[in-house]
Amino acid sequence: MKMSGAQILCESMVKEGVEVIFGFTGGVLLPLYDTFPQYPQLRHILVRHEQGAAHAADGYARATGKVGVCLATSGPGATNLVTGIANAYLDSSPMVAITGQVARPFIGRDAFQEIDITGITLPITKHNYLVPDTGSLARIVKEAFHLARSGRPGPVLIDIPRDVFVDEVEFHYPARVNLPGYKPTLEGHPAQVRKAVKLINEAHQPVIIAGRGVIISGAYDELKYLAETAQVPVITTLLGIGCFPESHVLSFGMLGMHGMAYANMAVSAADLIVAIGMRFDDRATARTSAFAPHARIIHIDIDPAEIGKNVRVDVPIVGDVKLVLKALNELVISSEHVAWVRQLDDWRQEHPSVEIRDSEGLLPQFVIRKIYEVTGGEAIVVTGVGQNQMWAAQHYWYNRPASLISSGGLGTMGFELPAAMGAKVGRPEDTVWCIAGDGGFQMTIQELATIVQEKIAVKVAILNNGYLGMVRQWQEMFYQRRYVATPLSGPDFIKIADAYGIPALRVTRREEVVPAVEQAMAEAGPFIIDFKIEPEENVYPMVPPGAAVAEVLEEPEKGVAVWPRRSTP
Repeated sequence: MKMSGAQILCESMVKEGVEVIFGFTGGVLLPLYDTFPQYPQLRHILVRHEQGAAHAADGYARATGKVGVCLATSGPGATNLVTGIANAYLDSSPMVAITGQVARPFIGRDAFQEIDITGITLPITKHNYLVPDTGSLARIVKEAFHLARSGRPGPVLIDIPRDVFVDEVEFHYPARVNLPGYKPTLEGHPAQVRKAVKLINEAHQPVIIAGRGVIISGAYDELKYLAETAQVPVITTLLGIGCFPESHVLSFGMLGMHGMAYANMAVSAADLIVAIGMRFDDRATARTSAFAPHARIIHIDIDPAEIGKNVRVDVPIVGDVKLVLKALNELVISSEHVAWVRQLDDWRQEHPSVEIRDSEGLLPQFVIRKIYEVTGGEAIVVTGVGQNQMWAAQHYWYNRPASLISSGGLGTMGFELPAAMGAKVGRPEDTVWCIAGDGGFQMTIQELATIVQEKIAVKVAILNNGYLGMVRQWQEMFYQRRYVATPLSGPDFIKIADAYGIPALRVTRREEVVPAVEQAMAEAGPFIIDFKIEPEENVYPMVPPGAAVAEVLEEPEKGVAVWPRRSTP
């Protein structure tokens, strides 16, 4: 049966299980948009900016484990996707980005809205395609979805010229892909698994550092079995939060620049690190030369390029986390590390990193804790980047898988609102809270219109301190309070919410927090709360730049915080 390229694309997406597309139309996409009414099973959500489409597809993918799909026209539409594609690439989020391109005879002639988007996105995609003809389209779509979801997931871009949408060919969707050069290693090498088990069985002070790879592979039960059988404390990266229940007796929180002081101390004292699906990025390790100085390191990751890239590794294991942990669990013996776990508990008591002090003003930590209490820890939390991200990571406790969604590697302000929108579309039965700073929220604020039009019931908590808070904190601590380009004159968010038709509240006092959150939860649709928090509240703990991971500033100093300070015990 002959079909147009637009029909072939839609048929192919249906066969790949696509349910929703986040997109923004344009001239070269008109043949595709004219075809969409033939495919009511494909829900198209019209965003207000293409960056929002990419972040929404990313949030959808992280919340569901499915491939997120975003769509943009040629030229500026395609380039507006770039930040979202890069964000998905660094955080290993499965995404297919589809862009329109000028017709083939005009390519390379500087036609109106022509841009080499495959060249631009080459460093930030797993793979990308410029479709040469309509007959290749079905195969390319099949390959793109396979690449996006398999191995180490990531974004794949398909650039489709306008005339490819129009031309007609016989439609045959391939049953399988044929990519001889692409064969991810899934099973860990048996000899390496045995070496790792030997180190685990012999360790006296072991620590597991669990990252986003555990979530991607769905290895929650396998991680829990390993931790409980070998009695190994579990610490997570920022993007690993939610892979291990934070209420578990062996859970010791997040490590790194704003991680728990006791987690950082545990890593520095450990004799064995079992790193699972994490990449030893600088925010987790701080000064790499001083990271885990007494420990042997086992590193499990599906991407061989990550192993040995940042820190020395004694036992590398390339493979899918779930399958490797299953193999480890068959050989690991029951162990007890009573003294070691007790030591970590003592450090947790001595260094209470998540204790909230009394304050006359409204503290953001208090706001996050109350959102946790009102939701019972059952919400999906989607954050921006900066102070709001760290407070949400520290003061909301995550026991459910994939319940924290945040921008990690790229650190993208503006991620939070569209990503929360995508997460809610993907998991409509779950409560989704968007935790935003007043700076990041304004970067993609236009997506409030999308949320209203599509009736997406995202709850928004704006931690409004009138600053670009994390940069201001650095200026306070390391630049003698020279606040350059960080004071932020913001709009009246209540009036903005009213303009979009969204109910909203402003909260300035502690006693108003819980009633406001309860009112937001009771509302059937979206809701915004503008929390006017302490303007110069800082995020602690903090590992200053150039310090070792255990050299932690644990609490605010009176006046300007000073570094270096006394050494951490």
